[in-house]
Amino acid sequence: MFSNTVQPSIVSLFSSTSSEPLQLFSQHVDPSPVLRSDSFIHLLNDTTSLPHPPVPGVLIQPAPINSDDSAEGTDPNFREKQGRTLCQTVLHIQSPTIRTTYIRCPPSPTPASFSRSSSISDATAELGLTLPWVHLQVRSLGREWAFEVCVADRAGKRGVIKCSTFQKEATLKCQYDPPLLHVPLRFPSASSRPLTAWSTVSLDLRSMIHQFGSIGAAQQADFDHEGAYTDDEEAGRRTSVRQRPSLPGGSGAGALLPSGTFGKVLYVKVYASCRVRRIWFSEDRRGALPSEFQLYSFSQA
Repeated sequence: MFSNTVQPSIVSLFSSTSSEPLQLFSQHVDPSPVLRSDSFIHLLNDTTSLPHPPVPGVLIQPAPINSDDSAEGTDPNFREKQGRTLCQTVLHIQSPTIRTTYIRCPPSPTPASFSRSSSISDATAELGLTLPWVHLQVRSLGREWAFEVCVADRAGKRGVIKCSTFQKEATLKCQYDPPLLHVPLRFPSASSRPLTAWSTVSLDLRSMIHQFGSIGAAQQADFDHEGAYTDDEEAGRRTSVRQRPSLPGGSGAGALLPSGTFGKVLYVKVYASCRVRRIWFSEDRRGALPSEFQLYSFSQA
């Protein structure tokens, strides 16, 4: 998508306030008839939560940002307990099934594809951005959510970096193709009494490339030290009881893990449940941003 273009220092992929915010994205909603009222993707005003989603969709009530506040929607002070909100249109992504409700850029090669193993060799199916920082402006709805970025190093070795609020520790799943690095993500806790449920999540993809090798090596060492063998008392010898973790491609496939220098981004996915205002890539983390990238809150007098 961007491979053959000159890339500026900041590239905005998604802005909820643009005329066609999802022009570069495909939308995927859980197809189960049982979840028709709970799973949808919808543009609305962050402060008023209007317009309502199409029937039979029912909006979930965002959780209050303070731990001692009630989440009851009938509370007359409920809106105040949401903290500072945005008086503008945002994208609401909601579903109890995270894996099957998301937006993706570039659009998925096949409309019903939920598989991470889908071919993305076609250049038109690759994002092709070489900017190493990804940023997302998101609002916590008090539910689990996740996003993922598929990257490739300069040698073309691919890997998926997934960040989620339900993950407890960083793990590398080598049986996936591409390998999946799953890392925990935390919003500010309610006990810290934040002013708003909106956050800007920034991720340095260059540093994450190196985590594939380091976390993979740590998992291998833990396996060798703790879980690879058990004592066989009758034979007086040690017997293997688990298979050694392996990478796609079989023996010697460790070279398939991305490593070295960051190359490009292949795709971005944002899963339920959250609200999204903007997604962009940049050359660095703290560079000057245009005024429209800033978060401007709405507060009642």
